[in-house]
Amino acid sequence: MERQKIKRGSGILLPISALPSRYGIGDLGRAARDFADFLAEAGQSFWQLLPLGPTGYGDSPYSPFSTFAGNPYFIDPEELLRRDLLTRRELSSFDFGADPRHADYGKLYRERWRMLELCAPRAWSLYGAEIAAFEEENRDWLPDYALFMALKRHFGMVSWQEWSDRGARLREEAALARYRQELAADIRLFSFVQYEFFREYDAFRAYVRSRGISLIGDLPIYVAPDSADVWAGQSQFQLDEEGRPTAVAGVPPDYFSEDGQLWGNPLYDYEAMAADGYNWWIRRFGGAARLCDILRIDHFRGFESYWSIPAGETTARRGHWVKGPGMALVGTLSEWFSGTPIIAEDLGIATPAVQELLEASGFPGMKVLEFAFSPDEPSPYLPHRYTPHCVCYAGTHDNAPLAQWLEEADGEELALARSYLGLEDGAELLWPLLRMGLRSVADIFIFQMQDALELGRESRMNEPGTALGNWRWRLLPGEAGQALAAKLKALCCMYGR
Repeated sequence: MERQKIKRGSGILLPISALPSRYGIGDLGRAARDFADFLAEAGQSFWQLLPLGPTGYGDSPYSPFSTFAGNPYFIDPEELLRRDLLTRRELSSFDFGADPRHADYGKLYRERWRMLELCAPRAWSLYGAEIAAFEEENRDWLPDYALFMALKRHFGMVSWQEWSDRGARLREEAALARYRQELAADIRLFSFVQYEFFREYDAFRAYVRSRGISLIGDLPIYVAPDSADVWAGQSQFQLDEEGRPTAVAGVPPDYFSEDGQLWGNPLYDYEAMAADGYNWWIRRFGGAARLCDILRIDHFRGFESYWSIPAGETTARRGHWVKGPGMALVGTLSEWFSGTPIIAEDLGIATPAVQELLEASGFPGMKVLEFAFSPDEPSPYLPHRYTPHCVCYAGTHDNAPLAQWLEEADGEELALARSYLGLEDGAELLWPLLRMGLRSVADIFIFQMQDALELGRESRMNEPGTALGNWRWRLLPGEAGQALAAKLKALCCMYGR
């Protein structure tokens, strides 16, 4: 397919959760607009976000309860005050956590839902017609999501595959009809929350656009096993007659892990999906595309072939490769969403088949500077090997911030980096590496906000292979300041970004 055109520019990776806020976690309010202002003043063209869905156990945005829904934590409490859904006294009674640097998800789970439950009846009284219209506009996913979350609360928040009522698990109509009546109040709560999230998000996105900034969204290739997506679409996945996975996703053993990685996501039944023209994927892409201007597909190589692990295995060792849908699906999505540029996360071992699919798709692939200086063999991530049709990252959300990487990298890597950059032994590397990405021929260069602030291990957003303690880091008020904006703008001007 024809290569997609993306304007040359640079941008910053910062999740909504990492914005400053008095209320325990970043939200879609004033700080989000302030950061858009900072990006504009810093000469940036892009703001890369992480997935925006409602998080569950482990707090990972890559395992949301729905691929369509928004995260309730991102609703701005100040906006609830302005809309007469909350009083200042009520808001002051909630304890969202006092640490401005780290989100406390335990307190957020308890207190944010108390707050939203207080607001919901008032919202239906004041804005009931608007909420009902929103429900109708989103009828292809919202009724299932709201019922799913109401059922989760009813069954103690355990995974849907552990619900004690088989009729609810397997979506028997008589059971669902009974629960729609029994859990009507909770269903209305979850409908209101999504109405408010999208109302605020649409206003946020309009403001970001007004500052000349494009949003880059992130789409995980798989969905969480405990999600409304799997529960409501069981025929689209490799599940048995009880709704339990027969095979799950992961990646095989490699140099970094002798057991591979067992992700546990249910695998798609691509044969069933192809039968109706990949309608499930079209709806999913549509939900993601409404939130951003450019969409990054995580683990793009899974469309070419995927590692299938028998359910019940404790490691990924006994998996095997299965051919994916390839251009049959990728081409369908390209045609449906021709107005949304797509970035393919093609990291890892790029087999000829994966390279062929990437080329056929017309999507730009990714390069990561932290992977560029392996002394073992010439790296494809060295900037002189780039072609213009790619996106360069200093590091992704799964990588160490540059300051941490520089502190922990092998001495040979650092020596090669200094040699490549023409620097003397012991010379500072962080800003020269950022300059290298900025002056490369990559269409887009993305770096983490932590890199611009020269922050290290304490600011890492996620460490793969660890279940707890991730996704907590936050920007402090004032850190995105005028001096830093001026420094970044000068570099963007110098390198034509």
